Amino acid sequence: MVPAQEQGRARSRRSHGPPLIRSRTQGRAAIGSPALVLLVGLFSLAGCGSPSVALPPTEGDFDYQLGAAADRLTDGTPLDVVVRDATATPLEDAYNVCYVNGFQTQPGSDWSDRPSALLRDASGEPVRDPDWPDEIILDPSTASVRASILEVIEPVIEGCADEGFDAVEIDNLDTWTRFDAISKDGALALASAYVTAAHDLGLAIAQKNAAEAARPAHDDLGFDFAVVEECGAYSECGAYTDAYGSHVLQIEYPDSLAEADLSFADVCADPARAPLTILRDRDLVRQDNATYVYEAC
Repeated sequence: MVPAQEQGRARSRRSHGPPLIRSRTQGRAAIGSPALVLLVGLFSLAGCGSPSVALPPTEGDFDYQLGAAADRLTDGTPLDVVVRDATATPLEDAYNVCYVNGFQTQPGSDWSDRPSALLRDASGEPVRDPDWPDEIILDPSTASVRASILEVIEPVIEGCADEGFDAVEIDNLDTWTRFDAISKDGALALASAYVTAAHDLGLAIAQKNAAEAARPAHDDLGFDFAVVEECGAYSECGAYTDAYGSHVLQIEYPDSLAEADLSFADVCADPARAPLTILRDRDLVRQDNATYVYEAC
């Protein structure tokens, strides 16, 4: 598997693609629908309340380092919070979040022995993320397939714990909002299983994507905090901070802010923003790269 820190790219997914892909609001059951209320109620009865896990600090210096790791900022300031790929090494004396792709395949990974775990189009071909075509969408719609997915992803989460990470960020919860064939209930059931796996290992777990599900993700599924990209550009920060309070790590990118006709100063002035909010270059490159960008509110 090619380490994500060598791929150097941000994880946000916003554009729309082929007919199988739908908009962020179209064709979804409401968060408060009876089916979802029943589902998350069952999760609550199963005892998904968070155990004692360490949450990220809400003050200090934060960096999102999926592209390249660095122990300090360019001015020499030590970092207090970092997000790094599961293949990377945690930063000593910092709060470390381990990136795990929980709802799509990681580039270079082999799922050939688990064909039923992959979402397929009408012709039977695996469905790829239109923004990241080297990633195939996982289909958590049935309990047996979820079990198969967990057999692959749980060892990755265990590896994060073994390496000394404090938490995991599970990416792409929002596939049920982007692909018609993905069962929302199945996606949330898989998310709940990830929460259990992380908590059993003493790790906190962060929600990533699906702002519309932030409240049930925190209150019912048991996510502890959130890692969010571009919530300022898309006016979604309040959904996360309302659910998680100050325990939100926020990343913005210059291109999406420009498209929204916003400056990073506008984001920093937003009362709904996270305490730890940064601006990064889209490819999350090394500090010595000419395209490197880093600012903090």
